Amino acid sequence: MDDTRQHDDYDPSVPETASPEALRPPIESERYPLETKSVKQSLDATIPAGQKGEMVTIEYKHSIATRWMHWINFPLLFLMIYSGILIYWADSQHEGFHAHQVYRIGIGNWTIFRFFPRWFYNTFHLKFQLAQGLAYHFFFMWFFALNGFAYVGYTLVSGEWRNLVPTKDSLKGAVDVVFHDLGLSKGPLPEQKFNHAQRIAYTGVVLMGAASLLTGLAIYKPSQLHVLTSLFGGYEMARWFHFCLTLLYVVFFVVHIAQVIRAGWNNSRAMITGYQVSINSKQKETSDEQSSLAS
Repeated sequence: MDDTRQHDDYDPSVPETASPEALRPPIESERYPLETKSVKQSLDATIPAGQKGEMVTIEYKHSIATRWMHWINFPLLFLMIYSGILIYWADSQHEGFHAHQVYRIGIGNWTIFRFFPRWFYNTFHLKFQLAQGLAYHFFFMWFFALNGFAYVGYTLVSGEWRNLVPTKDSLKGAVDVVFHDLGLSKGPLPEQKFNHAQRIAYTGVVLMGAASLLTGLAIYKPSQLHVLTSLFGGYEMARWFHFCLTLLYVVFFVVHIAQVIRAGWNNSRAMITGYQVSINSKQKETSDEQSSLAS
């Protein structure tokens, strides 16, 4: 008898000449009892002992392209912010030395706060590395832009944009998500790949990336791209927009990390391996199936 016929996963509907990939059972959204030895071993560290009689759903959540571009973008964004800070430090070497005073909070000539005042430099003995900051910034910006273009292109071609772009209900849905996360709402959120708050945040960050690229080019080549620079209100305003976008990146990063920690390891694992594991009660599934049949 053929070895293939002796295999537990043999499917008589598949021709004997089929490839090994065709003979392989599907993984996406497949349910496994926790008593299955291989699943128990792989999930032993993440499944509480009291849930041994429940079912596991392994769902393919993030494609390999999305994961690669996500993890490539993380160090690139860090390097862009770091090199931008080097430029910022050089500009802020002396309080009020530059007439434009872009990097400050104030009204007219009255400065309320500068992000790095003189005592900051005196305390930490910072070196002002303008040339190094400019070199890093102008070098890595091309990789940052290419990764962004690749991501937007992939979401359009793959249809992933449907899960990311906000809908007409996203504003109200985002408020519901905030209330739920703050513990002010006990009702369950709708099951979807990205909730409404994530849709707004992730779409906003893509638009921020486009704005950073445009304002950066307006600063990089203000003479050659004078039309673009003029659209932002001139060189100084383009710098101001560029700097404010950087602050928004930092805010997004802090909130994003806080939400990742709150969601737990299962959510992080999905961005590493592509798969998300969910635990479902057998009793709940049975009742859901009976309700479905009754309807």
